[in-house]
Amino acid sequence: MGMQVLVLPDGTRKAEVCDCRHQLRVNRLIERARIPKRYEHCTLENYSYQGRDQSLFLAWKAADKFLDGYPALTKESGLLFTGSIGIGKTHLATGILKALIMEKGVHGLFCDYRELLKQVQNSYNPQVAATELEVLAPVFEAEVLVIDELGAAKPTDWVWDTVAHILNTRYNDKRTTIITTNYADERPGAGAAKREETLGDRIGERMRSRLAEMCVTVEMQGEDYRRTAGRARFA
Repeated sequence: MGMQVLVLPDGTRKAEVCDCRHQLRVNRLIERARIPKRYEHCTLENYSYQGRDQSLFLAWKAADKFLDGYPALTKESGLLFTGSIGIGKTHLATGILKALIMEKGVHGLFCDYRELLKQVQNSYNPQVAATELEVLAPVFEAEVLVIDELGAAKPTDWVWDTVAHILNTRYNDKRTTIITTNYADERPGAGAAKREETLGDRIGERMRSRLAEMCVTVEMQGEDYRRTAGRARFA
């Protein structure tokens, strides 16, 4: 069951896994990746950059290049997608994750940053069955981890310590991490109207420095897709 016999040109026979068994394995990996239903449709092929800011096309190219080069050419490095809301950062990150699972059999995991922190906090409740280690084990062990909206939670010493624990563990284990964030990598110029928080403000400058070693930064700009072509409407 799940095997098929092939007859080679020299007449010998060879047994190999059939397509149906491969598809079952892929389906299990996709399920275990915990991709939210909102993003289940996201692929690199259906990412829309036509008629939009040039940086979105370059971001798509970076994602496609990363996929082609993984793992031999990426050398444990991940990607850090930065930019304002609604420009497709999560779409690209999810598209990469799904493609790696489907094409290369990668064990991947999608994590919403705020939800992950809540799960860790809840593990301190003695009435909750899961321990902190049980919550974080899949995060540590995933071959490729997507962290969506890094920096979205209010920064506190506990948040900084938790982020440091996650990123340092994956860094030390040489595991690939793909990150999205709405916070800029650097502060705006001196002429900016107001002070804007950076990713370093939200997760700590030490961890922002660590990310410079872990991930290639991909800056994205453009209009919020959800407020233009993607805005809600009745059929």
